[in-house]
Parts: sequence; C-alpha cells; structure tokens
Amino acid sequence: MFFPEGQVRVFLYGQPVNMRLSFDGLYALARHVMHQDPLSGHLYAFINRRATQIRVLYFDRSGLCVWSKRLEQGRFVSNWDNVASREMDWTGLKLLLEGIEPKQVRKRYKKPLDHAQNAPVHSTKTL
Repeated sequence: MFFPEGQVRVFLYGQPVNMRLSFDGLYALARHVMHQDPLSGHLYAFINRRATQIRVLYFDRSGLCVWSKRLEQGRFVSNWDNVASREMDWTGLKLLLEGIEPKQVRKRYKKPLDHAQNAPVHSTKTL
C-alpha cells in the first residue's frame, strides 16, 4: 500500500466484523452502515471480535482491494467499549497496525496565524 500520506482518509468501523466477509461484504458495510462511498479511494478498516485480525478495503482505480493482517500476539483494540466508528489519518492507521492504540490524537504545535492576513506568522528581525 503506497499512498500519499497527507491525502488519505481512513475510516475505522467501530464494531467487530466477521473476517469471513470479503470484497462484497466489506463494501456493503462501508456503503450502507458507515454511509461512505468505498469507490472514493479512501481506506476502510475492519477488526474482528478478538481484535487479532484487521482488514482494510480500498479502491485503486481499477478494482477493490482487501489488505489483511493477523497478529500472532497482542490485539489491535484493547477494549471494544472504547472503540467507535471514526475517521483517522494515515498515521493513526500505521500506529494501529503496529499495535499502538492512541487514546487522543493531539498536534504538538500549530503555527499561530496573523489575523490581519490569515497567514502563518514568520518571525523576521529588521535592524
């Protein structure tokens, strides 16, 4: 999976999914339950009840693709009560695939805006 990181949207389904579902079943969940368009090129992640398997559905302009991963140890999700259907970024999916479950994603720094011009403030020193 090679995607430009800033442009990919990832949608995580917040309920356990039967991993016997393949292209059509995952497409139906994304389309009718998540109310998203699976042909948009975004990624749709589905996790099984034991949280040991994940499937990612995406459309690559020529057809639907399903990418799957099964953990030998550990879980993708520690508690299903804390999981909800949500949108995450590419970094969040990479963390989830590595077994890191972010509780709250916060940006560490954001450039302040110059309110007069709605542009980032650059510190320039004039002598």
